[in-house]
Amino acid sequence: MRPWSSVITEEEERRYEAAGFGRSGGVGVRPALLIIDVQYRTVGTRRLPYWDAITEYPTACGDVGWAAVDHIAPLLAEFRRLGLPVLYPHVAPKNADTDSGRLAEKVPSIMTIDAKGYEFVAEVAPRKGDVLLPKKHPSAFFGTPLVSHLIDLGADTLFVTGCTTSGCVRSSVSDAFAYNFKVIVPQECVYDRSPTSHAANLWDMNAKYADVMPTADAISALQKAVTGSGASRAAGE
Repeated sequence: MRPWSSVITEEEERRYEAAGFGRSGGVGVRPALLIIDVQYRTVGTRRLPYWDAITEYPTACGDVGWAAVDHIAPLLAEFRRLGLPVLYPHVAPKNADTDSGRLAEKVPSIMTIDAKGYEFVAEVAPRKGDVLLPKKHPSAFFGTPLVSHLIDLGADTLFVTGCTTSGCVRSSVSDAFAYNFKVIVPQECVYDRSPTSHAANLWDMNAKYADVMPTADAISALQKAVTGSGASRAAGE
């Protein structure tokens, strides 16, 4: 069972297969981890169901967000153990005088988040040496120096986590693909307030832009890629 099995019809699966979508891109030799918008405004400060969580922050995803945090944590720990780069694209606090624009028109609730809401969730928070990337729009690439950092780090593969699956994750994944990065989306490490949108976007990203897989498989693929590249370099030397 894939996350989209109950949403996507067999006919739709057949159409994508006939078009040749869904091949694997694999993992390169220098992966980097993106943790996108995992802030209290997207999960809430307590582990609550959706309808309770949004009484604190209307933008919270509640329990599905916290479930994703629990899966991001071991993936993050493995990146840290392997000494691989971790980057945090995150929504910067909004200034009502200068940041209104189209986002405020479409989602006015995002303009009223308090300071706590913009803090990183403690279980997966950045530490010294991680790259922080404030952003004003959905994609982690738009208007940020993300590409410059990735070039400097020598990254060729992005493991993309965070939220929302249909919004900032989706736009970041498609932009990463456009920049010719390999992209891995550990399916339990992304979250969305809409289960249907979450499932459909995972399916479509897997078909076109990324390899979507269980987190355990993503960690295994990460370990094999890094161990293999290290062995290859040692053999060459």
